[in-house]
Amino acid sequence: MFIQIFSTGGTLDKVYFDALSEYQIGDPVAPELLDQGRVGFDYAVESLMKKDSLELDDTDRRLIHDKIKACPHEYILITHGTDTMTVTAAGLADIDGKVIVLTGAMQPARFRDSDALFNLGLAIGALNTCQPGVYIAMSGRVFPADGVRKNRIAGRFEER
Repeated sequence: MFIQIFSTGGTLDKVYFDALSEYQIGDPVAPELLDQGRVGFDYAVESLMKKDSLELDDTDRRLIHDKIKACPHEYILITHGTDTMTVTAAGLADIDGKVIVLTGAMQPARFRDSDALFNLGLAIGALNTCQPGVYIAMSGRVFPADGVRKNRIAGRFEER
C-alpha cells in the first residue's frame, strides 16, 4: 500500500510563538507522526499550501482537486484545517477510483493534548478499509464527506 499525503496546513501543522495568539503554519507534521507510529507502508508527503482553512479560497480548492485527480495513486490522505474541511471534501466528490480521506486536528500536533496523532491513525485505518469515495476521519469516526458537520461548541465532528 502506498499513500499520497497532501498537506494544506490547518491547526494540525500550527506552530505558536506566544500564548495561543501568534502562529504560523509549519512544515507538515504527518511524517513525524507516522514515524512515531512505526507504520508499515510507503508514503510521500506534498505540501500544497500552508494556510488556516478559513483562508482557503476557490483557487486553493481547485489546486487541491487538480493535484488529487492527477495523482496516480489510489490512496489519498489530505491534512486540512477543520473549519472548512467539509467544503474542500465536497469539491472532491467528482473524483472516481480513489479513496480520499481528510483529517486534521482541533489542537496543534505539537501540543501534548492534541488529537492529531489519533486522527491521523484513524485516517490511515479508513484508507485501509473504505471503498473509493471521499471521507472525513475525525473525532473517532469515519464519515462520508457529505454526511458530517463540525460541532464547534462540542469541539468534534458528528453526523449531519
